[in-house]
Amino acid sequence: MRYTFKNKGTCSAQVTFDIEDGIIRNVEFLGGCNGNLQGISRLAEGRSAKEVAALIKGIRCGFKKTSCPDQLSLAIEKALSEVASTDES
Repeated sequence: MRYTFKNKGTCSAQVTFDIEDGIIRNVEFLGGCNGNLQGISRLAEGRSAKEVAALIKGIRCGFKKTSCPDQLSLAIEKALSEVASTDES
């Protein structure tokens, strides 16, 4: 399923990705530092959504309280909670 989230406190405006059977696919950021975001996207590709979220959660960018990887982790956690609540229904 495809998810899109608006980022807060980062140079990138949003992140879009798929979660298929618990696996991250097709991570795309809008705006931000292109090279770094391509790296994050490629490293996340094909990995467990839970694993990716745990690895990148809490990363900070300079003096900011968040970062693009941290925003991705929050987006993944939100998507996983949406999936869990849908499964419970």
